[in-house]
Amino acid sequence: MKSVSVIIPARNAAGSIEDCLKAILAQENLVHELEVILVDDGSTDDTATLAESLGVRVIRQANAGPAAARNAGAREARGEIIAFTDADCIPATDWLACLVAPFTAPDIIGAKGTYRNRQRSLTARFVQQEYESKYARLATQRYIDFIDTYSAAYRREVFLENGGFDTAFPMPSVEDQEFSFRLARKGYHMVFVPRAAVYHQHDQTWGEYGRRKFGIGYWKAFMLRWLPEKFLSDSHTPPSLRWQIGLLGLTTILGLGALFWPWASWIALGSLLLFYLTSLPLLSQIIQRDKGVLWAAPLLLVLRALALGSGLLVGFLHPARRQQRIHEGLSLGGRAIKRALDIIGGCLGLLISAPFIAIAAVAIILDNRGPVFFMQQRAGEFGKPFRLFKMRTSVTRVGRFLRRMSIDEMPQFWNVLKGEMSLVGPRPEELWVVERYNDEQRQRLAVKPGLTGPMQVAGHGELDMDARLALELDYIRNYSLAKDIAILLKTVPAVLSGKGAL
Repeated sequence: MKSVSVIIPARNAAGSIEDCLKAILAQENLVHELEVILVDDGSTDDTATLAESLGVRVIRQANAGPAAARNAGAREARGEIIAFTDADCIPATDWLACLVAPFTAPDIIGAKGTYRNRQRSLTARFVQQEYESKYARLATQRYIDFIDTYSAAYRREVFLENGGFDTAFPMPSVEDQEFSFRLARKGYHMVFVPRAAVYHQHDQTWGEYGRRKFGIGYWKAFMLRWLPEKFLSDSHTPPSLRWQIGLLGLTTILGLGALFWPWASWIALGSLLLFYLTSLPLLSQIIQRDKGVLWAAPLLLVLRALALGSGLLVGFLHPARRQQRIHEGLSLGGRAIKRALDIIGGCLGLLISAPFIAIAAVAIILDNRGPVFFMQQRAGEFGKPFRLFKMRTSVTRVGRFLRRMSIDEMPQFWNVLKGEMSLVGPRPEELWVVERYNDEQRQRLAVKPGLTGPMQVAGHGELDMDARLALELDYIRNYSLAKDIAILLKTVPAVLSGKGAL
């Protein structure tokens, strides 16, 4: 088993840190080599002294927030795997062994564990059921894109190559989500480990719960400015929660409108009914696992949606003035424009290419009996595999002509309509090639692969990997509709000359 460094950021945590550190130190025999680092983030109590008395390595820094504290610990760590938890968490006896077990697979770079809870307050029990519903969602997925640091581990090399957590987040919020989202954009593989559990004290009161949810919403709005695709989905958040935020907002607006238009009250009631219908899976889970929470759950669901929605609204209208790191990828508007162009272009492309595909199919059958089409696994956006459609050209005399004129790639207009590809973008690589990408090369996975792209109109196979990567990253960083149209127009003569591709 690989060497492990456990990093705990702490500020004025003398009341909880001793139990946390003792639980971690007791697991020393579960890993090959264990190092425990406490990063004291400007404490004014005896947090650091208490940690040193237990034999823990302490790094002191002026208060800069948990993101900066974790990064400082990672830079000083000696382990191949760096694990994170919080000062107010007490790891289960097998936490560390479970958390690092997936790293025996060379492609796994991150792992996420779970919360457990022993509190009896209704609010805390509701919070735990919230987490349990999200864990059930995570458990259905082979790879995840969401890791929070109360129970997390990464390969140290990958963590440092990607700059660690973004210190633009000055307080505990969504800095851990942002980092894992950023890694997922590059196609890195991260997994959920349900048994890697830590015990935690959840919100005790409705006020604590509402304030925390508002803060999450506020900083999530800050994050979504450069990770807009996460506005719609991630591996952790149930789609129903997004619906509930929108439905409660609609209910509120219509409820106010009813003061002037009585009919609006009926629509508001319908919207509220839909709100609770989307909550049925969570309510059903609560009935099965903790019936006592049920009477408070309907009101807490409203508080959750209200606090998150308010935080998002305030965050978008009055964003924090913080320096953000440069991120690759398209804006939400850019994604919408690009998808609209793909739908239009995909439909036109299929109509125009249909006669050529039909003629090529007949030529393939006459030349060499066998299937006309074949499908191949390729790496799509964020490295996710998809089935690429092509016409069979190997072992056929017409194959060379079909490849030269890119007719063999015309069926990929169907991949475009399905949303697996775009008209313009980096060409989709085979999975084995992507597995050998270095960190810089993985940046090209931030967008959907294309039928054509900057490489096809600037030299095609004559470009080396560095020149190709530079072209593609420039395309991603400086995306515009005009650039897509220009590449599409240049593709026509490139294809006719036999030097380009669709």
